Amino acid sequence: MLSLQDFFTLCVGHWDIERTYHSPLTGEVERSHTKYEVSPLPFEEKQQILSVAKPGSAASLQIESAQLQHDDTLCPGFAISFNTISEKGEQVSMRLKALFVPDAYVTSAIALPPPPLVAQIAATDEAIQGYYLRDEGYTEAGAIAARFTYQATRQTLEMTTYYQHSVAVDQMRLISPTLRLRTIVTYDRPALDDSPSVINLVGFGVERKV
Repeated sequence: MLSLQDFFTLCVGHWDIERTYHSPLTGEVERSHTKYEVSPLPFEEKQQILSVAKPGSAASLQIESAQLQHDDTLCPGFAISFNTISEKGEQVSMRLKALFVPDAYVTSAIALPPPPLVAQIAATDEAIQGYYLRDEGYTEAGAIAARFTYQATRQTLEMTTYYQHSVAVDQMRLISPTLRLRTIVTYDRPALDDSPSVINLVGFGVERKV
């Protein structure tokens, strides 16, 4: 069983990723291959993510900065770069920075809509919940604030991100130090702040550390 910090330590490095995406509404299936690189984020760049000025996003989140300065491993942060090639030959490359802030260090939270029912996890002593902040979104430009839950007994990280038109639930399970399983379920975002229910994309992945 890995602590949150140990889990993220094992995530650092180079990963080869094979994914299959299914579109339930159309029946379309597509495969892709990704080269994924993760490196630790310095303290100064963690502070930059927290200071990104976007209403209702990272700028609204207040944390115990004194604790972070004393031990910046409390809030794991990463620089992420990847290059994806689909079986159709389409290529997407991206670089972004991400920061995970457990609720224990949050003094002023961000109001987010309810997640899909399958992503609603009750708060327990063994589940660590918090905010997942990025300086760029995967499907929309600009800073993104999301929620995460880490379950140490399953070594599973789940991230729920609200975009303008969709909601993505991304689950990563570390089954060995060099092998992860990944599922990504994308929903249409409801017009009102209701729990999303219409699924438009489901992705499955096997990720190997190299």
